[in-house]
Amino acid sequence: MSSYFSKRSGSQLAKSTLPYLILGSTTIIISGIALLYTFQCSLIYTANYPKGSRKHVPKPSDYGMNYISLVLETRDDVKIRAYVCKRIEGASTRPTVLMLHGTSGNMGHRLPIARKFFKDFKCNVMLVSYRGYGKSKGSPSEKGLRLDAQAALDYIKQDSILKDTKLIVFGQALGGAVALDLVSRNESKVDALIIENTFLSIPKIIPHIAPNLRYLTFLCSEIWPSENYITKLQTIPILFLSGLKDEIVPPQHMKILYELANTSGGKMIQEIENGSHHDTVSQSDYFPKIGEFFIRMLGEEFC
Repeated sequence: MSSYFSKRSGSQLAKSTLPYLILGSTTIIISGIALLYTFQCSLIYTANYPKGSRKHVPKPSDYGMNYISLVLETRDDVKIRAYVCKRIEGASTRPTVLMLHGTSGNMGHRLPIARKFFKDFKCNVMLVSYRGYGKSKGSPSEKGLRLDAQAALDYIKQDSILKDTKLIVFGQALGGAVALDLVSRNESKVDALIIENTFLSIPKIIPHIAPNLRYLTFLCSEIWPSENYITKLQTIPILFLSGLKDEIVPPQHMKILYELANTSGGKMIQEIENGSHHDTVSQSDYFPKIGEFFIRMLGEEFC
């Protein structure tokens, strides 16, 4: 008898507590989704990494380049920082490279690359720290970074010396997505595009970076659909630099972007055998391929 009542009591207890368990689990799931949705910008845009990136921004003079430091005001009234390095002699006859950096650090961390363009290829160079990066104001977002890149391009096209130079937009990783978006909206103002280790879109890279979140990609408000931008380009020459050991962006993403490109200006791809996500740029065949691209696609005078 006691066993019967014990079982019955347990059954009744289970039934009575089941709604609370379901409610609790649902609350946890909803809370997790809300947190992911709310904090996705801080997960995507790692402006505080490496430590001190919001306070310390290396200067071009540290790398032997003359420069001016700018504060640009974007169309939504956010003040962002930029460097412009002009050739002392012949600046108006040399190409200009607009550099758009990846998801971490700031423009100063890309100065060793800028120095290669400035010293070896004799280009003018402009670098920008997106909003919320380095000493720029504001907080990063897809909408905001699009405006930041546009502000940099607008500056170049209004500068008395740079406005008539050939313009090459160069973007690494996230910067490649920013570059593709910028050029897709301003193709007539740009002469060439170089992208490195860039993804198809944020939702399509999440399953690779965080497999446990693959079913939550519908929550992404930050999309960066590079695979759509690339199809809009019609005449601009494009160089794709892909590290085959990239542990963050699958090399297949770059291969698909290359295949999607259908521009009359021509396209080239360099698959860099030992390049990982962060050191593709340091591989021995990286800059020689850029030099080849300058000659083949833009003319001998660019080298």
